[in-house]
Amino acid sequence: MSHKRIPKRRAAIAAGGVVALGAAAILLPNANASQDGAADDATPRTLKAADASGLSTRLAAALGDSFAGSYYDSAGQRLVVNIAGSDADAVLRARKAGAAVRQVGNSTGALKSAARTLKTEATIPGTSWAVDPRTNKVVVTADSTVTGAQWSRLQATVRGLGSGMATLKKSAGTFKTFAAGGDAIFARTQGGTVRCSLGFNVTASDGSPAFLTAGHCGVSAAQWSDSQNGGPVATVDQATFPGSDLALVTYDDPATQAPSTVDVGNGQSVRINGAAEATVGATVFRMGSTTGLHNGTVTGLDATVNFQSDNGGVDTVTGLIQTNVCAEPGDSGGPLFTQDGGAVGLTSGGSGDCTRGGETFFQPVTTALEATGASFGAGTDAAGATEQQSDTGQSGAQQSGAGGHHSGPAYGSGRGRTH
Repeated sequence: MSHKRIPKRRAAIAAGGVVALGAAAILLPNANASQDGAADDATPRTLKAADASGLSTRLAAALGDSFAGSYYDSAGQRLVVNIAGSDADAVLRARKAGAAVRQVGNSTGALKSAARTLKTEATIPGTSWAVDPRTNKVVVTADSTVTGAQWSRLQATVRGLGSGMATLKKSAGTFKTFAAGGDAIFARTQGGTVRCSLGFNVTASDGSPAFLTAGHCGVSAAQWSDSQNGGPVATVDQATFPGSDLALVTYDDPATQAPSTVDVGNGQSVRINGAAEATVGATVFRMGSTTGLHNGTVTGLDATVNFQSDNGGVDTVTGLIQTNVCAEPGDSGGPLFTQDGGAVGLTSGGSGDCTRGGETFFQPVTTALEATGASFGAGTDAAGATEQQSDTGQSGAQQSGAGGHHSGPAYGSGRGRTH
């Protein structure tokens, strides 16, 4: 039977100023302390992660080439800024702004040059790389499929960059897109049923209600339903994969209500206040209908991932957020968000699972909004979604079937593969 609208409990996002979330009882982060080694005499400001992101953006613009990245020290609640070389003026300005300072050897330009070398010489299926400001290096990861001559080629490329510029590590899993989903959405293709996750509700540029999800889901099917056997309720407006991994899907019913909440299971929801930039070291939360609510830490920005394509080639996606939050097939497109209600990313793919852990990558929400012309439309809060708190909630607890959907097998990926 065809449904006319996604129910109000759907994972969502809307306009509004950033306010305190007030749902800490269901989001209890297990934050990892960052290594800082800050060599400054001043006392850095105590900051929330969102405020640290804003300070980092301002300092990056003010310090120019001397700025070599930053990260959030969640244990000390401070922003740590890397200053390349011995620019005393840049060090002083960063300290006066309230940041802790580290003087490092690799500039942002040098790190980007290393990433370009990797793109040219080591675009191999099953590899990824991202700058880690905590080590001031490019961290290169190879999944379990990178063996033999490809592994030797990757090792040689990383060695050529130098031990002070790049490090190489192995992942036990396989990099793959996680299609199969906060709340599940479904589509029918020639290869079977595809299942993904709704990310955040937005307003399309023409004022229509819409939602963001993963691009590899959007390119696999034009129409999507809110139940496995239901009729279509939304149609893909734009989808990009590879290159980026984002899609804008508009609701077929223009009266669809899109509350600014993320459904985290057990009748609980978290209010989302707007888009937020990711900050390395910050605690983030991911919701998916396969694995429920999990938290972890942002470990890298501007990450490049080389997924294995259907034809044996490479589907390269750039500009991603790298985290240690687990995910599994079925979580693609789902929301990555902060405890204070910021919409950070859309689940793309990664390796591992929620038993062993692994790396997971996310399309930044800010990039998705810019690419699609969508926005957090005024009035989406009018649906009246409420926040609910739990005295016994646990972050990282598996909550299959979140939002009333039954957990089930991973159907196809966003491109018709099965995992």
